[in-house]
Amino acid sequence: MTIKHDTAPQQTSAQESLAQIIGAQIPKPGDYGTPITGLGFFRREHPSPPVVCMVEPSIILVARGEKQLWVGGEGYPYDTSRFLITSLDLPANSEVLVASPEQPCLGLTLKLDLRMLAELIAQSDLPPTRDRSVAKGVGIGSVTPAMLASFERLLALLDEPESIPVLAPLIQREIHYRLLQSDQASRLRQITSVDGQGYRIAKAIDWLKLNYTSALRVDELAARVQMSTPTFHHHFRQLTTMSPLQYQKWLRLNEARRLMLNEHQDVSSAAFKVGYESPSQFSREYSRLFGIPPKRDIAVLRGQG
Repeated sequence: MTIKHDTAPQQTSAQESLAQIIGAQIPKPGDYGTPITGLGFFRREHPSPPVVCMVEPSIILVARGEKQLWVGGEGYPYDTSRFLITSLDLPANSEVLVASPEQPCLGLTLKLDLRMLAELIAQSDLPPTRDRSVAKGVGIGSVTPAMLASFERLLALLDEPESIPVLAPLIQREIHYRLLQSDQASRLRQITSVDGQGYRIAKAIDWLKLNYTSALRVDELAARVQMSTPTFHHHFRQLTTMSPLQYQKWLRLNEARRLMLNEHQDVSSAAFKVGYESPSQFSREYSRLFGIPPKRDIAVLRGQG
């Protein structure tokens, strides 16, 4: 006779344990790095409207509260029972749905190691994926007790920093394995399959991130990743919800925003530095993306800071 165990109390306890660790580590709202490579924490104390962000290939786990990521006009809500996973660098908008000073939204982000995923797939007995089609580069998965337990062990290392270099990689490997056992496994396996379209799009994105200031010839980029131009266009948009040119524009505008905010460059200098030939065109496209002109946007951001 099979005895079924109720995992809900176990899962709730693990979530609360994670929330307590994160809350103790970061007492003020914001995004914070940790001594563990690839691991970051976040804390929000109020709901907030969507803000522009770039999400790297990662898993985002909420220990308390609720958030939502918007990609291409589609919302992906996630909370203590659902994790967010992205398999590509995706331009997006992040929104806080549930948070308060008494019950802050707390969570973590762990960057995915796609090479580690590929190694685990090769070493496991999982049959190769037959579906070569590419879904979107973002998805929502169900949190499992095994996944939470591995994250608990990872966060516990913050109390013994001397053990982090040895034990953190082992636990991160287990987390990647748990993801390959989750309901998001097919998404990850498609993006790590070297003969799949998703892998080629990821390589194209890597090139764009390094060469966003250069003039983009889509046919040349498609040839670089060994795809026909129509096929490249189709799968790039399917995965990122953008065309390659729109993606490059997003990279340019966000880098220009960083230059103006952090390096105090003026609008024209920032525009030219990221590849624009016309400051007026830059200002128009910047206003469309961020909702207000560059100078006013930077003034608002500095006021918030």
